[in-house]
Amino acid sequence: MELLQLHYFRTVARLEHMTRASQELRIAQPALSKTISRLEEDLGVPLFDRQNRQIKLNPFGKAFLRKVETALSALEEGKREVADLAGTERGVIRLATTTLSRLSGSLAAFRELHPDVNFRIVQISPAAEDEMVRLLEEGEVDLGFTAASLGREGIGEIPVLKAEICLAVPKGHRLEGRESIRLEEAAGEPFVEYKEGHPFRKINEEFSRRAGLERNVVCEIEEPAALESLVLAGLGVAFVPACPGDEKSRLSLVRIAAPVCSREFTVAWLEKRYLSLAAREFKRFLGEYFAKLGMPAAEAAPVGASFR
Repeated sequence: MELLQLHYFRTVARLEHMTRASQELRIAQPALSKTISRLEEDLGVPLFDRQNRQIKLNPFGKAFLRKVETALSALEEGKREVADLAGTERGVIRLATTTLSRLSGSLAAFRELHPDVNFRIVQISPAAEDEMVRLLEEGEVDLGFTAASLGREGIGEIPVLKAEICLAVPKGHRLEGRESIRLEEAAGEPFVEYKEGHPFRKINEEFSRRAGLERNVVCEIEEPAALESLVLAGLGVAFVPACPGDEKSRLSLVRIAAPVCSREFTVAWLEKRYLSLAAREFKRFLGEYFAKLGMPAAEAAPVGASFR
């Protein structure tokens, strides 16, 4: 049994499609099929059910996949730990985020302090909570940065940024220019909102419930950019986080005096997996960075802290 066979098997098991797996792995499909067949011969059992050129992971395959994931993750962790101990690699930080715009400033500031650290970033939809969890559990990323807590067993999280939530209104709106409002003053307004099930929608509905506000949702969207465009077009008002350093926003924001509305951004990692020195430093750095912008952070560390 070879290490390459295990890597190939994991990809085929994830996609359950030989053609797509061969394209992702950048090898010929016949060669991939032969590799999987040799692996099954070594194990003495089929790992996939095959019917009409379709494949599906069977109970043997599912059991074997769990062990393969553990083995490959352990090898990857060992590689990173040895690199840290040898001092030959300052680090590659693999990061998944649901909100890249909140991270851009901190990424630039961290790279200024540690120019030999590189980032590999995966941006996912805020609604794709399961995808964030999968990336962490399978070791494809070291850290996750999200605006909604994952709340999963085995995944550590610390809040690094608490953003005040304001009411975004179109230009010339009756509430524009107000220093602050009580949320119930928005009664009767059309709202632009995220789709049902979206984590931000759940948070916004809790704000409304606490204010006793029955909202009229006229538009349902998936991406923050669409929300901004629709508010600017005058279709409605919306809940929007206001963070220091947000200079590019064209929205008119009105503070909400009551109830207190905020959204907590957290950093997540898999507790049982080894984190490189670079990843641990970036995790500490984020709390200090946002604190310097005037936002509360749960964990602060000196911005220029050494990796050693």
